Amino acid sequence: MGSLSNLAVDSEANAQHTTMNFQVTGLALDKMKLDSPHSFLDSEEVEEAEDQQLLEPEAWRTYMERRNVLREFLTTDLSPQLLKRHHARMQLLKKCSYYIEILPKHLALGDQNPLVLPNTMFQLIDPWKFQRMKKVGTAQTKIQLLLLGDLLEQLDHGRAALDALLEAPDPRPFLAGWGLVEQQLADLSVVMDNFLAMMVPGHLHVKHRLVSDIGATKIPHIRLMLSMKMPVMFDRKESVAHQDWVSLRWFVTIQSAAPEQYELRFKLLEPRTQQECTQCGIVPVAACTFDVHNLLPNRTYKFTIKRAESYTLVYEPWRDTLTLQTMPGPHEGPIPSRLGKPSLPLTTPSER
Repeated sequence: MGSLSNLAVDSEANAQHTTMNFQVTGLALDKMKLDSPHSFLDSEEVEEAEDQQLLEPEAWRTYMERRNVLREFLTTDLSPQLLKRHHARMQLLKKCSYYIEILPKHLALGDQNPLVLPNTMFQLIDPWKFQRMKKVGTAQTKIQLLLLGDLLEQLDHGRAALDALLEAPDPRPFLAGWGLVEQQLADLSVVMDNFLAMMVPGHLHVKHRLVSDIGATKIPHIRLMLSMKMPVMFDRKESVAHQDWVSLRWFVTIQSAAPEQYELRFKLLEPRTQQECTQCGIVPVAACTFDVHNLLPNRTYKFTIKRAESYTLVYEPWRDTLTLQTMPGPHEGPIPSRLGKPSLPLTTPSER
């Protein structure tokens, strides 16, 4: 180390004729302990080294092992990206439509094709009992969505608590409370399993037989299931407003095999006269596109799309809404005839 000090002095003497004077001696190379753990550590490593001084070597190794177990759990089983996907899935479930399905007990879940059921099945079912079961299906769906939201909230809070524990500056409370941490990890794993299992609608709890005793020689064995359909969404890029008409498009992410019927509603926002209050209506549509004509220029309309009512529908809490403003008309002269093909008035105005 002495040779390094002499070299520093010689270098300083040789550099006096330059405009820049390097203060090599200021580095105190002769006094620096190169084998010290604090020599070239960043702030996080310095803090870790200081924490290590609080524990015996064996306790420190145990602390680091358990800390790695917790970090692994938070980055794989309960990562922020995973929770974000679950939140997005939860929002999607709140927008789905839920139905009650009647299936023979021998039918596999993947073979849920309504065509395999005879048309006489609903004729055998007591209508009053079926309506009662639809109410049970509605209540069960609502409860399931509430439980899913509660489980997801538990996962959020559990991760926040464990993350705070991982960032705690003193390792000693972490080691002392490891038994509770292990229990938290086990509990959160159970919560995650329950959340994943409950995301799929399942059997409907039946307390009474739906098929009345009609004296038949053989009463069919049936089971009830809750099923869901993806929400109907407006295509906001393809839905366009013109001067006195709009072209609407909508879609379903997972299209049903059978053709679906939709219900389109439209309404003029802020009508100015009694006649303008008639600018509203309900239109049944059997496709994923529709053009609404006879609208007023430079006005704002609200459009709503949903599936048409079904006998087996039990819960549909959400429907997509789109607001569009028609293009302004000419400032002078009469308004020209509407664009596109002529169309008849849509429907009887809706009271909504």
